[in-house]
Amino acid sequence: MARNIEIKARSRDIESQRRVAARLADSPPMLIDQEDTFFHVPHGRLKLREFGDGTGELIEYDRSDSAGPKQSTYIRCPASEPHSLKAALAAALGVRAVVKKRRTLFVAGQARIHLDEVVGFGWFIELEIVLRPEHSGTEGQVIADRLMSELGIESSDLVAGAYADLLANEEPDNCVEPTANSCG
Repeated sequence: MARNIEIKARSRDIESQRRVAARLADSPPMLIDQEDTFFHVPHGRLKLREFGDGTGELIEYDRSDSAGPKQSTYIRCPASEPHSLKAALAAALGVRAVVKKRRTLFVAGQARIHLDEVVGFGWFIELEIVLRPEHSGTEGQVIADRLMSELGIESSDLVAGAYADLLANEEPDNCVEPTANSCG
């Protein structure tokens, strides 16, 4: 199972943070439109991520909901027919939330720096430090702490949980969606 260390934070100054991320990155950024549909599951989280180009992937992951850097385990499965898969999973499990975002991805070594514009919530930064099998969580935490410092992320900016949790806290019906009729 793959592992990473990750954080999520609200952005205080997205343009400054974009410049820092670009300076740290190994290559030009990628702009990615994403729609994540979260399903009800007994433990962890399960989401179907659909990309703007019509492709998708099913992602199961488990992590604590603490606000600071935390280890996550995950499984990613490519989805060649994401619309059909979403319909089947929604029928079987029920939709918990739908999150739409535009992500700017910067890759810096084993770190992925995401600048996310989340519909209805504004700008966030996610850091994912992909752990190699020989790396400990502590090694990933050191990288995350360094990147947080360079990007000007303060502890008060940190967010616990997933974007779906932010949405669920806003709407009691557990089917929150930024545009009409996709929770069906």
